[in-house]
Amino acid sequence: MNQNKSLGIVILLGAVLVIGLLSIFTVDEREKAILLRLGKIESTDFAPGLHFKIPFINNVRKFDGRILTMDAEPETFLTVEKKNVVVDSFVKWRIDNVSTYFTALGGDERMANVRLSQIIKDALREEFARRTIQDVISGERAEIMNIATVTADKKSKEFGVEVIDVRIMRIDLKGEVSDAVYRRMEAERTRVAKDFRSKGAEQAERIRADADKQRTVIIAEAYREAELLRGQGDAKASEIYAQAYNKDREFYSFYRSLMAYRSSFNSKEDIMVIKPDADFFRYFNNQKGAN
Repeated sequence: MNQNKSLGIVILLGAVLVIGLLSIFTVDEREKAILLRLGKIESTDFAPGLHFKIPFINNVRKFDGRILTMDAEPETFLTVEKKNVVVDSFVKWRIDNVSTYFTALGGDERMANVRLSQIIKDALREEFARRTIQDVISGERAEIMNIATVTADKKSKEFGVEVIDVRIMRIDLKGEVSDAVYRRMEAERTRVAKDFRSKGAEQAERIRADADKQRTVIIAEAYREAELLRGQGDAKASEIYAQAYNKDREFYSFYRSLMAYRSSFNSKEDIMVIKPDADFFRYFNNQKGAN
């Protein structure tokens, strides 16, 4: 009897434990969850942590709440010139409204990718059809991605998804289109390079002309200043010579004669043909300069 009673208690405790375990669930911070009551949505606003439910009546569905990546297959689009370009892109998205996401797509991530792929394809097709090959390759890729992101995000709200970003990884051209575009781009770059070189050469000539002008002006100013200083020096020297001459004319004549002798006889090869009684030898024979 006691043994049956103990067994019953164990079974009861086990049942309570099982029901307790079935009555709780946890939500990770990386997840979004909805609570279903007999297949219908009862609650969706669950913060990360421990929560309770009614066993066998409530059911919990969890979905990845992180930013997900949908890598689209390369698609061919027509530009405004009716030329084909192959575009490879990807999309960053996440669940925005889990209730709408579950209702519209059944919480199926694969279905969400299919819907997003079609939306992105339509948005890019519309944008590429408005632009030339030159625009989509070099000039307006960022604008195309921004417009596609806004368009896709607006349309994806219908099934509870937020589009974070649409990125174009590469744009390829087909065959002769690629060659023609590259030739055109090369010609354009060559034209721009020639234009820069022409402007650079023009500016270089302008700089050289200005430098030559400044050089001429500087040399002229320096020559004028040198001549002015030379004239002032000659005037000063003449003044000093005159003062020295007036102070002692005889000594000054004697000193100038000695300087003349030194300048005239500074080499053994020097030869002078002159009369011995010439005025040049005035002090050579007589220190007083008497004739």
